[in-house]
Amino acid sequence: MDHGAMQRHLRRQSGVVSRQQVLAAGGDDDLIGRSIRRREWARVHEGVYVDHTGPTTRAQREWAAVLLHAPAALAGVAALRAHRVEVGGRPDRRDVVELAVDRSRRVDDPPGVRTMQLRRFAEHAQLGASPPRLRLEPAALLLASRAATEDAAVAVLADTVRSGRTTSTRLGGELDRFPRLPRRALLGAVLLDVGAGAESPLERRYLRDVERAHRLPVGERQVTEATRVVDGEVIRVVRRDVRYRAQATLVELDGVLGHAAALDRWSDLDRDLVAALHGSVTLRAGWQQVLAACRLAVIVGQVLGLRGWSGSPATCGPDCAVRPARIA
Repeated sequence: MDHGAMQRHLRRQSGVVSRQQVLAAGGDDDLIGRSIRRREWARVHEGVYVDHTGPTTRAQREWAAVLLHAPAALAGVAALRAHRVEVGGRPDRRDVVELAVDRSRRVDDPPGVRTMQLRRFAEHAQLGASPPRLRLEPAALLLASRAATEDAAVAVLADTVRSGRTTSTRLGGELDRFPRLPRRALLGAVLLDVGAGAESPLERRYLRDVERAHRLPVGERQVTEATRVVDGEVIRVVRRDVRYRAQATLVELDGVLGHAAALDRWSDLDRDLVAALHGSVTLRAGWQQVLAACRLAVIVGQVLGLRGWSGSPATCGPDCAVRPARIA
């Protein structure tokens, strides 16, 4: 038996090895049986083993799943984590391991493993990676398309871009290769939105779903202002996304994915402070807030009411469940 080959497999695969790899290294089923009886190895799945008998780590569970259905690739949160992208917190080791295999295959998943069949699997997978995983862009898009809510889908894309390991442009190009992807229109709108321009997707959604649908006052769009300090010195010319002039209220819509750079953030804060200096309050909202349109409408409406608006937000339809008392 080639013990060197076995050790290389175990080192590379976090202590996990498959029956096929044992046989290829010159071992046999008797060796596997002896290793299990001696409590040197333990069975994780049928034909997949780990080199100890204690609890398996997350990495070992992922390797075991990949080896069980090889050729297979990590998908979902596991794939993004393999690319050093964390979304929605840090899952613990009990989470289900998501995999992708070619669409032509049929596999039986044991508990703890969930497999999707994927068209053009060979194009989307990095089978030479350690462990094998989907490329970052298709992994993020597929995970976002299956998120529980729309704002969770947006959060997946935002976290992915914020990691600095891809861009919204690259994700948008990859989206073109998934013409039937669920939520494709929403994901495309988010990826196109760079947070600038009067006709950005985020601004259109605010106008349609928040302002018009709930009969808020009509705001002015893309208002250019020369901001000044107390002594009258002009600081700079800025553009306000939405201004409710009579109520001295500004709404800034931040649609930039990965909008985390310190200089950009400081610029936003500076604009808000200068607006306050001139008596205006600034409400800053992103995709998560605009997708929760009813809740945002109530908040904007209450602020406008406190600043002189005599009306109140209207319900947008029979399913508009948000009420002022239920904001918190």
